[in-house]
Amino acid sequence: MQDNVLVIKDIVKTYGGTTALKNVQLTVKRGTVHALLGENGAGKSTLIKTLAGAIQPDSGTIEYDGKVYNGLDPKQALELGIGVVYQEFSLIPYLTVADNVFLGNEPVKGITLNSKEYYAKTKEVFNMLGIYIDPKAQVKDLSVAYQQMVEIAKTVSKKVKLLILDEPTAALSDSEVAALFGLIRRLKSQGVSIIYISHRMEELDEIADEVTILRDGEYVDTLQVASCTKEMLITKMVGRELGKHFPSGHFRTDKVVLRVKDLKNKYIKNVSFELHEGEILGFGGLVGAGRTEVARAIFGADYSTGEIEIMGRPVQINCPRDAIRSGIAFITENRKTEGLIMTQNIRENITISSLKKMVLGRLGINRKYEVKVAQEYADKLKTKCAGIEYLVSSLSGGNQQKVVLAKWLLTESKIIIFDEPTRGIDIGVKQEIYQIIKNLAKEGIAIIMISSEMPELIGISDRILVMNSGKIAGEFNAECCSQQQILEIALPEKIS
Repeated sequence: MQDNVLVIKDIVKTYGGTTALKNVQLTVKRGTVHALLGENGAGKSTLIKTLAGAIQPDSGTIEYDGKVYNGLDPKQALELGIGVVYQEFSLIPYLTVADNVFLGNEPVKGITLNSKEYYAKTKEVFNMLGIYIDPKAQVKDLSVAYQQMVEIAKTVSKKVKLLILDEPTAALSDSEVAALFGLIRRLKSQGVSIIYISHRMEELDEIADEVTILRDGEYVDTLQVASCTKEMLITKMVGRELGKHFPSGHFRTDKVVLRVKDLKNKYIKNVSFELHEGEILGFGGLVGAGRTEVARAIFGADYSTGEIEIMGRPVQINCPRDAIRSGIAFITENRKTEGLIMTQNIRENITISSLKKMVLGRLGINRKYEVKVAQEYADKLKTKCAGIEYLVSSLSGGNQQKVVLAKWLLTESKIIIFDEPTRGIDIGVKQEIYQIIKNLAKEGIAIIMISSEMPELIGISDRILVMNSGKIAGEFNAECCSQQQILEIALPEKIS
């Protein structure tokens, strides 16, 4: 049996005048975890779509299990045992776990579903993976971590030999990440090869054997994980050494911009706090602790009771429109479904929340002015794009996040809520986002920052509130607290 399950040579893919992949190579050994690193736009997604058969390369070869192919189609990739779990799940929430795992491949008895075999086969797949999920449970009732396990089970049930995981830990807590890593190790011990894509480089030491780096659509290097440092990988990824990870500076004043008192609904309980001008107030806690629910309540996206004051005046926020009128912006954690309209272009996404500013008398939208303003904000945030008339879906994740931010900056909001602003974003763009947040604080804008990455939370915040079971469990000065201190009061059993 050959040592290599996959050998990619000189893959090229162009779109018009843009080269997405240029002579890319990748070799994955059998039964290993091979990490794939690169900034947003480096070509990682294009490469895995080529392996999944969703994209045909212009040239180059894919050698899989000793056979050479010029390209694959989706059916062929599945038959060969190549499975992909994308960052955005493809599950049907109102169907059961078993329905999702065997969708399109259901065991039948004559012309009817063989229910006994159906659920038994689902349990068999989960037993092989070393986890337990009720096959009859509806997917919508599962946590994100368990939904991910179902997505992996669905792929593994097709007798996968090469499993590709795209940002699998982006939405998981530390304990859920540990469970996922245990699952990956079991698959590896069963001879499954894994391509692992992640922006969290601290995970590589724990899970990966080798790492390949792409930059600007080109192959840079392949290294043994045990012999390289985080700094070395970052330099190879971005082509330059990065400066200090988190920008310095504190700009909080004594002026209270937002006061929240006894905010509550079915998710949160009597949440009270103050937010000052120029302050970056971090919200920490485990996934499901109530952080996002606080943000949604303040923004009017979820019903809540309690008192909200802005600039010392009571306000009634019953819907997001009320929040926007009150000067509140909300950059949600799910930019693709809640932050952007993926079927519209960059210009339309930037100006959509400020269309009244674009109106010229009775003539409707002043298109010339709209184009000027959209371009100005795209340039201000250094958004990499072929032009603002291109679909926002054509952008990398980091640049999509910049479009969301541009949209809200145009509203001239005085309070901005960032919910997981760097999720799925590479290290270079992360630093740009951090600097943007600090610059906004310097301009006097008050910021709420929700993050599951504790180094990020501590590094960017002035003050941190820790949520636990829908309540504020503690408060820290970010300059003199540790990850351990935050975790100690974030664990559910630590609060009554």
